[in-house]
Amino acid sequence: MASLFPPRFRHFTAPTDDAEPGRPTAWRLIALSAVAVPVAAAGLPLAVYLPPIYVQDHGLSLGAIGLIFLIGRLWDALLDPLVGTLSDRTRTRFGRRRPWIAAGGMLFALAAAFLFFPQGQVSVGYLAATLFFFYLGWTAIQIPLLAWSGEISGRYHERTRIATFQTVVTASALLLTLILPTIADQWRPGDGRLKLALMGGLVLAAILPGLALTLTAFPEQPLPEAPARRRPIGRTIHTVLADPLLLRVLGSDFAVTLGQNIRASLIVFYVSFFMHRPDWAAGLFLFQFVFGVSAGPIWLKIGYRLGKHRTAVAGEIVQVVINLGLLLVTPDRFGLLLALTFAQGLAQGSGNLMLRAIVADIADKHRLDHEEDRTGLYFSVFSLAGKAATAAAVGIALPLVSWLGFDPKAVNSPATLQSLAIVFAIGPAVAHAFSAWLVSGFPLDEAAHAEVRRALDAQGAALAPAE
Repeated sequence: MASLFPPRFRHFTAPTDDAEPGRPTAWRLIALSAVAVPVAAAGLPLAVYLPPIYVQDHGLSLGAIGLIFLIGRLWDALLDPLVGTLSDRTRTRFGRRRPWIAAGGMLFALAAAFLFFPQGQVSVGYLAATLFFFYLGWTAIQIPLLAWSGEISGRYHERTRIATFQTVVTASALLLTLILPTIADQWRPGDGRLKLALMGGLVLAAILPGLALTLTAFPEQPLPEAPARRRPIGRTIHTVLADPLLLRVLGSDFAVTLGQNIRASLIVFYVSFFMHRPDWAAGLFLFQFVFGVSAGPIWLKIGYRLGKHRTAVAGEIVQVVINLGLLLVTPDRFGLLLALTFAQGLAQGSGNLMLRAIVADIADKHRLDHEEDRTGLYFSVFSLAGKAATAAAVGIALPLVSWLGFDPKAVNSPATLQSLAIVFAIGPAVAHAFSAWLVSGFPLDEAAHAEVRRALDAQGAALAPAE
């Protein structure tokens, strides 16, 4: 097919299988993922520990916490398409993605310091303002990094491998983060301020080295010249959101993330009050993530055999079975809870991993159909689905169990605690089942993607830059 664009754009090509001399080394992929350590070290306590600590130690109400996190994550989600589009448009001698990651990292570090080391009387306004800037920095790191990761290779399974390295580094960071509150529970049980200080210290210690490694891991591709006219951002986002393949992946990722975060937002309350084991409130998550570190390589092998979407379906079905198994757990059957947590660790992140790797394939098809590069925008709307699900999980689960009568500052009846346990089990099970249903039979499999790549190669080197 003849090129539709002037020669000045012809050096800007999507990476192809033939053009790549070899696979990226493991060490370079680890370096690329290094900034995930401080991000994960902040993200986990934000979802799991910070709400109960701010309730119990700083006097904020459960309803106020749920509302603040709901609004904060929705704000975070609204930022995603904007950052993705602006990242695609950015033209600097350092590349498109790296300037955003560097600036976002600095803002993220500053906000994290105020979040984990609160000064004076903590109010609703203090927490809301801190989360505002925290999420802004987080988005400026996450979206360009996801886009950059999708651009490193055009190979179907290599993209899964790159996503797997990032998943394993993230899981390792989560494991390291979880060790800290576990130590705090054994040293000074119930000291929420100590937990926040330990986890915040890890974030601040890791952010600068993580940024340095990530920003120097790979060179970015040569940039095309900026177009004379730019399409309005709203119109661009509308075009991308009209992609039916992307909508299926967005819905599936929303569902799987919703299930994960319903579990995460309730696990401290579940273990402390329903199981009557507050000494395991942090340790159970640690137990899960010990095995979760090995989950990525396991599902990568399965993905090589089954393909991405079939592996995502398999992983979600496993999650459904595990969460329904929680209905059999009673306070005197702690061993069963440990067994299910072990299984949860081995299934951890399987759906998210495969769905994220699929996004780059869909962006390839968009390049073929429209001859323009929207990788950053595609990953931004994918991230938007996950962040919106996180907001929904916290904003729904906490008020729901509160409506059912649960109060962490009061004595709860057996019926109330049983309601807490049911929400903890059924909520994630339903969400994971819906995720599997949405992505089953996904048409852009390995063979279809190979056709897309061959068509892109035949199309020539001309691609329109992001407008």
